[in-house]
Amino acid sequence: MNVTSVTVGFPVADLETAAAWYQAVFGLTSPDLEPAEGVIEFQLGPVWLQLGTEPTSRTGAETVVRFGVRDAFAEHARLTALGMEIGNVESIPGAVDFFDLRDPDGNALSLYSERS
Repeated sequence: MNVTSVTVGFPVADLETAAAWYQAVFGLTSPDLEPAEGVIEFQLGPVWLQLGTEPTSRTGAETVVRFGVRDAFAEHARLTALGMEIGNVESIPGAVDFFDLRDPDGNALSLYSERS
């Protein structure tokens, strides 16, 4: 198998609210694609983020999507300044610095940077 791209899809209750949240978090402008009514996609480096209007009360294991960034501490400060409710930066010595956050529909995300 030769994977050429990755799309992460999140169900959202309100597409406009979710889009605005992700645009603020990742500094995005308009969606890169609108493949169907009620579905938008943003390209984030090698990953596509897809938001689709669907019921958000699914059952099952929680999915956490992790995004690598250059500086987790800088992103934490930026998102805190935007008023986002986020966890503290945690560090794994010799590995990564990371923090967790949730979108308006409760989907779990984590941002991390590798430690040198």
